Amino acid sequence: MRTLLPVLALALAACDGGAAREPEDTWTVVSRRILEPTCAGACHAAGTSMAAQSGLVLTPDVAYEQLVGVQPTNPAARAAGLLRVHGTPGVDLHDHFLWEKVNAPESEHLLDEHPGYGAPMPLGGEALTYGELAFLRSWLVAGAPRTGIVADEVLLADTARWRPGAFEPLQDLASADGWSIRLGPFPVAPRFEREFFHYLERPDADERLVNRMEITMRTGSHHFILYGFPAGTPASALPQPGAYRDLRLPNGSLDLGVMREMASHVFYGGTQWPRMDYRFPEGTALRLPPGMGFDLNSHYVNRGEAPATGEVHVNLHWAEPGAVRHVAEVLNLNNLDLTLPPNRETTISRAFTFTERRHVFQLFSHAHKRMRRFDVFVVGGSRDGERIYRATDWEHPPILELDPPLVLEPGQGLRLEATYFNETNRTIRFGFSSEDEMMIVFGYYHTD
Repeated sequence: MRTLLPVLALALAACDGGAAREPEDTWTVVSRRILEPTCAGACHAAGTSMAAQSGLVLTPDVAYEQLVGVQPTNPAARAAGLLRVHGTPGVDLHDHFLWEKVNAPESEHLLDEHPGYGAPMPLGGEALTYGELAFLRSWLVAGAPRTGIVADEVLLADTARWRPGAFEPLQDLASADGWSIRLGPFPVAPRFEREFFHYLERPDADERLVNRMEITMRTGSHHFILYGFPAGTPASALPQPGAYRDLRLPNGSLDLGVMREMASHVFYGGTQWPRMDYRFPEGTALRLPPGMGFDLNSHYVNRGEAPATGEVHVNLHWAEPGAVRHVAEVLNLNNLDLTLPPNRETTISRAFTFTERRHVFQLFSHAHKRMRRFDVFVVGGSRDGERIYRATDWEHPPILELDPPLVLEPGQGLRLEATYFNETNRTIRFGFSSEDEMMIVFGYYHTD
């Protein structure tokens, strides 16, 4: 087989004149490889009944003008202030009507919370692949530019698709390539909110560099987070490996022992998306210290009358140390000073400034169900006051990837501003239950 590779390479080179294919504008790829075959082919083409009903034609000659900056004809989406596609970076993904319609992994969110938006698309066809969704998401987050490259075509290599009720397991990695972490399956009782921790020791004690993080979860998850403990934490202070430590006791009250352990947690990675495949920027990787294990934090909500099942798969891919130019650090901005008076809307703001130059290349918000809007603004410098991030869906906040990174000089920083509506008759404060609230921004950066 190995002897055939040079012949195959020559044949491929001959087919394209010996020159490597120039990368295409991201919009061209979105139109040619996603919208045209999936949407325009059978439905959204001029003269079809679907195009007439929706007022939307997605053939390459008119698709951009039909999408970007255009209000949808759907009355519910129009009344909610959505556009088919916003042409502005940093807009919440759920403010793009296109995303609401094609994001099959969140179809329960669409049908339960926005039934007036209509059926998920493509109607009667297979959902977009996870790779197509990731590519489309990158284009939307970047402001849907018509020209330029804002997404890596390697994302399209993920051809797995979400299917109703199905769980797509990750393929196990060889130990030389990474660390495969498996949690569950585990039960989630009816009408119960189960959040627990499961401490997992490292299978090896070497320092590693991680340049890709994959996470996939069964439906019903609010979040999954990989927590570590600070360097130097004595073994006696670490949780018992392999044990399930539920945050809530059977009567619904919080386990104070588990809460005390949480005070020592250090965020490493996580997601609220059913499936995430995050690749760090080229030449950048996240350090996994020698011997560092993970406290796996899974949070499931079962609002049904029957028991449910949770399960989480994680793959951490090792980077070659010689290929790493920047070692990533974790960004964790957490405002604990939350007081939400009963029966009113409250907006809370807090600024964080940094003492060294930081290159921020990813961030996302974390809050609970009473959040209505979560914004992040730049503090200081020429971009002072510029909003770079907005989330309006607490369960599925967008992940903002900044390429090039946002450079913040010493004394500059980020300001978090979140608006909540407390419809209850009690004051709500910071806490871990979904009946409490949070105001957190996670992400990654590197220094010079």
